[in-house]
Amino acid sequence: MTKPFDLVVHGATGFTGRLVVEYLLQRYPAGSGLRWAMGGRNADKLAAVRDEVGAPADTPLVVTDTSNPASLQALMDATRLVLTTVGPYQLYGNELVAACAKAGVDYVDLCGEPAWMRQMIDAHEAAAKASGARIVFSCGFDSIPFDLGVFLLQKEFRHRFGHPAPRVRGRVRKMKGTFSGGTAASLKATMAAAASQPGVLDLLKNPFSLTPGFEGPRQPSGNKPMVDEALGDGVWVAPFVMAAINTRNVHRSNFLLQHAYGTDFVYDEMLITGPGEKGEAIANAVAGDKSLGSDKGPKPGEGPSREERENGFYDVLFLGTDDAGHTLRVGVKGDRDPGYGSTSKMITEAAVCLLQEATETPGGIWTTAPAMGDRLIARLQANAGLSFAVEST
Repeated sequence: MTKPFDLVVHGATGFTGRLVVEYLLQRYPAGSGLRWAMGGRNADKLAAVRDEVGAPADTPLVVTDTSNPASLQALMDATRLVLTTVGPYQLYGNELVAACAKAGVDYVDLCGEPAWMRQMIDAHEAAAKASGARIVFSCGFDSIPFDLGVFLLQKEFRHRFGHPAPRVRGRVRKMKGTFSGGTAASLKATMAAAASQPGVLDLLKNPFSLTPGFEGPRQPSGNKPMVDEALGDGVWVAPFVMAAINTRNVHRSNFLLQHAYGTDFVYDEMLITGPGEKGEAIANAVAGDKSLGSDKGPKPGEGPSREERENGFYDVLFLGTDDAGHTLRVGVKGDRDPGYGSTSKMITEAAVCLLQEATETPGGIWTTAPAMGDRLIARLQANAGLSFAVEST
C-alpha cells in the first residue's frame, strides 16, 4: 500500500479508455476504497478528457509514455496494476508487459493477438512468476464471456456427471453491436506480422499456440458454414470472427488448470444463423464478409454512440456433451454492445477482482478463468450486466 495508486488506466484518452474511466467514476468514485488514476501520453489531453467525462477536478492524472524508460519506471513505482486499452498490443505493448513482469506490477489488457501473446509468454512468464506480477490478457469480449462460460459449464458438468465434458461448442445465439476500431487494427497488425515474421502464421493456425509443450486432439476449424447437428432442426452456423482468439484462451485456461477439462478436450465457436434456406443464406453471407480487415471498418479511437452501445447485447450458448449422451447447456449474456459498452465494464471488474479478491493468485501470465474464476463471474453478474446460467441438462 506504499504506492499512491491501485490502478492506472493507460490509454484513458482513447475511445475505450474513456469508457473505462466513465465506468470507474460511476462504480468506484472517490471514497470507494479504490485509488485510481487516468494515464496517457499527453497531460493536456488527459486534463481535457477528465473535464469532458465530468470527472472531479482532483482526479489524478499520470503521464504514461511507455516508449520512455523513465516514464515507464515512474508508472511502475506509482501503481499496483496497469489497465491498458492501448492496442494493437504487438505495436504498443512490448515494453509495458516487460516492465510489469520485471517490477511485480499486475497487468490487464484487451488483447486479441494470439501470436504476440505467445511471444510474451515465452519472453516474460519466468520474470512474472519471480516478481509476483499477474499478467492477464484478453479481459474484454474476447475472451471473458467465452473463457468463463466454458469454465462454468465444465464445473457444472463435473458436478453432475463426475467428469468434464470432452466436447464443448460455443455458439453465439444473438449479438448486436460493432467491433472496435482496435480489434480491426489488431487484425491488420497480426496479418502484417504473419506476412513478415517467420513462425507467426504457424502460431495463428495452431489451436494450442498458448499451451507451450502441450498439443491436444485435432480441433474443428470452424471456418466454413455448416448445419450443426448438435443444435437440431437443420440449424446453420457460420464462422465467428473472435473464435481464433477465444479458442486459444480457453485451451490455455485448461492447460493452466492442470487440464481440468481433460487432455482430450475439443472446443470450437460459431455463430448461429438459423434453420433452413434462410439460415444457410445468412451463414454464407457471414462467411463472405471481410469488412473487419478492410479499410472501411472503424478506426482506433472511433466507436458507436452511447445510444448504440446501450442498445447492444450478446447471448452465447455453451453446449457440453460426452459419449454417454449427457448434455449440459450454459448461457452467457451481456447487456451492452460487446466491443465497447460491455468490454469497458469487464476489463475494469477483472482489474478490481485481481486486486481485491484474487490476491492469492501467484505471478505469471494468466487467462481469466484460472486467475479469477468464480469470483470474477460473481463480480460481472453483480456489477457489469452479465449473466451466467445453467439452462438445461
